Amino acid sequence: MKLAVALLPVAAAFVGPVAAPAGTRLSETKADLEALARDLNPTVGFYDPLGLSAQNFWGRGEAETIAWLRHAEIKHGRVAMAAFSGYVVQANGFHWPWAMTMAGRSFDVAGSPPEQWDAIPLNAKLQIVAFVGFLEFYSEIAGTHYMKGGVPGKYPSFAETGFDGVLPVDLYDPAGLWGDMSAGKSKRGLAVEINNGRAAMLGIFGFMSASKVAGSVPALSFIKPYAGDYMQPFEGNFDIFA
Repeated sequence: MKLAVALLPVAAAFVGPVAAPAGTRLSETKADLEALARDLNPTVGFYDPLGLSAQNFWGRGEAETIAWLRHAEIKHGRVAMAAFSGYVVQANGFHWPWAMTMAGRSFDVAGSPPEQWDAIPLNAKLQIVAFVGFLEFYSEIAGTHYMKGGVPGKYPSFAETGFDGVLPVDLYDPAGLWGDMSAGKSKRGLAVEINNGRAAMLGIFGFMSASKVAGSVPALSFIKPYAGDYMQPFEGNFDIFA
């Protein structure tokens, strides 16, 4: 939880290539998911042990349920890629080079990645959470919603919604280098992103497990132990007012 909250804003860097316009897409079905699964990993194929693809979330029908599941997986995969990359970078000693101060107190940002998050002042954490909240709010109200014919995983461009007057730089492709990407290359890029996201979700959970239970992931025995609680992102912050 701490790693995810700390690194969520970075997830924007992993937004995949823009897919075809929503108006050209058909609603996806379970058969489409099965075909996609074979393309992504022909060895594993379609794997849905909980039967989520056959559910009817909120009574909205198959198409909207699958759109919700597809969007959720893509988004969480992006967050996991940011968390995985951030963990590797921070664990190798790259962090904010100056001491963080607040109300006359200095906060050490050295240590393991979760320890670095714990050292961040409360107000700094709240700023990160507020920015993430804005990204979520904007993605849900701007453009064509992914459950209403939009493209699962597509983050609405600021230019498309007029919000570029406030934030002139888009989160994906701010330099406009990928605007002429072919449909084939875009499709492959989106498939790679899903696979990388799945791998990153397993990877970051592996880091967290290894840091809490020694020997739980033998290949990650070099991960430093963490004594805190991942499920308490504001652990130790509220004593600042004491």
